[in-house]
Amino acid sequence: MQKKIILTKDGLAKLKADLKKMKEETRHEVAARIKDAIEFGDLSENSEYEEAKNQQAFVEGKIAELEYLIKNATIKEGVVSSDAVDIGNVVHVEVEGGQEKFKIVGAHEADPLNGMISYESPIGQALIGKKKGEEIEVTVPAGMIRYKITNIE
Repeated sequence: MQKKIILTKDGLAKLKADLKKMKEETRHEVAARIKDAIEFGDLSENSEYEEAKNQQAFVEGKIAELEYLIKNATIKEGVVSSDAVDIGNVVHVEVEGGQEKFKIVGAHEADPLNGMISYESPIGQALIGKKKGEEIEVTVPAGMIRYKITNIE
């Protein structure tokens, strides 16, 4: 059984933009590299040609993956007046005396370094369904971290 693909509206828009760029720009750039490499002659010992063909295979695979994700995604947005954390919400938390905020997103659009965490991650799983004021404890590779939800938007 295929795992459900959940995206936010922003995540879907980014995938569509990536797909458009891959189809309209990257695909043509790789085709030009192949054409140039063919002009070098003997293809059996042509590393430029081999590299360009490998890049073409990668690009075509990425295009197919993006098309699949877009076609099969379920779009989920948090409700702004939500009382409980859900996919699409931005959650403000207090952690170790500081403040952090996370946007809860689907696995395919997660970017933890930019505050976008998957609902499937340990922190995401712990936050889903919780309400403002609740505290959660999450085990991460560095140990146990305690978060207190201060706002949900």
